[in-house]
Amino acid sequence: MKVDKNSMLLYVVTDRTWLNGNKLENQVEEIIKTGATFIQLREKELDFGSFVREGKIVKEITDKYNIPFVINDNIDVALAVDADGVHIGQNDRNSRDVRMLIGKDKILGVSVETVEQAILAESQGADYLGVGAVFSTSTKEDAADVPLETLRTICSSVSIPVVAIGGINANNLLQLKGSGVNGVAVISAIFAKPDVASATRELLLLAKDLIK
Repeated sequence: MKVDKNSMLLYVVTDRTWLNGNKLENQVEEIIKTGATFIQLREKELDFGSFVREGKIVKEITDKYNIPFVINDNIDVALAVDADGVHIGQNDRNSRDVRMLIGKDKILGVSVETVEQAILAESQGADYLGVGAVFSTSTKEDAADVPLETLRTICSSVSIPVVAIGGINANNLLQLKGSGVNGVAVISAIFAKPDVASATRELLLLAKDLIK
């Protein structure tokens, strides 16, 4: 499976912090059913075996709804799960090396903060870019805010899809209008809400307005 700009519209990154006894796979399915167009499985604490088991369960769901599914950072888990691809940051392996490891048919997403990083990532085989943090975020406290002008320049400098990430919620999402992004990536704006389905529906409508 490859990505296009439409799959970037509402890109959801998982976070088990707010599950409150719910199963992650149930939350993921509810989110997909109500509008998510892409799922990234992000786990910082799970051991390899647990991560793989969870990844396989989530992949069954994303396959059922035919939407892209990538693993955050962990290439070994992505390959073990046979995920659609992997998303890496600037502190991870070189994009070209990752492309060689996962093969030409897997999705490669890369986090960038500058125009230079964006152009390099595309040249090294990235299928899409995650640009941020566009707003302050508690999920990644060491991430610097990317100015709107930089986001706009990145979008006009590459030919691959771009998704904005970092601190995005229903209150600030439309501040990105006119930037050229193909969608938004969210975490707590959905998972921290008591009703993930309602939150997803609201964000989907806003995302559609954003890219008009």
